[in-house]
Amino acid sequence: MNGPTWPVALADGDVILRPIRMRDQSAWREVNRRNREWLRPWEATIPPPAPWGPVVRRPTYRQMVRHLRAEANAGRMLPFVIEYQGRLVGQLTVAGITWGSMCAGHIGYWVDREVAGRGVMPTAVALAVDHCFARVGLHRIEVCIRPENGPSRRVVEKLGFREEGLRPRYLHIDGAWRDHLVYALTVEEVPEGLVSRWHRTRDRGAEPPPGPDTGAR
Repeated sequence: MNGPTWPVALADGDVILRPIRMRDQSAWREVNRRNREWLRPWEATIPPPAPWGPVVRRPTYRQMVRHLRAEANAGRMLPFVIEYQGRLVGQLTVAGITWGSMCAGHIGYWVDREVAGRGVMPTAVALAVDHCFARVGLHRIEVCIRPENGPSRRVVEKLGFREEGLRPRYLHIDGAWRDHLVYALTVEEVPEGLVSRWHRTRDRGAEPPPGPDTGAR
């Protein structure tokens, strides 16, 4: 995926998506630590190991970045951090990229509580989707969200994602297997681009209210 699709920085106003770096560690840790309790109900966790399975531990920051870079170089992932007004405020990853007859991927994200409700997350999602459709060549993007996460659901609904149904016990989160709603968008549904659609929605005063803007990741 190297070349015009990766690594790349994407921007719209005060919001920038750029590749995650090793030297982001201090800023990333500070934002993540400060928002830990706020994000806990929505962040994926590692389930207890099966008797016959390996013991999996949460990676360190450096291990995470190395894994994300390897997956990006293999064409399976686009890992970004989100900057707002010049500071790191969250993370967005396009993961599970599949080619062949599917040409699809899914987006996961989290954002600092201090900037929730300012349009940062819908702008970041719109930037990523436009890049995936126009430059990477994907056909379909999914976002999976817990039904209880109303603010995050409103983010994708305002962007025009379709709700396609429920995936029971889809991800392990906060100690249990949790249901997720599937939202999806295909390239034919946004011929004008998702950033342009979001600008029109925002100009009409339909910006989502503050809340835990997080999707499965």
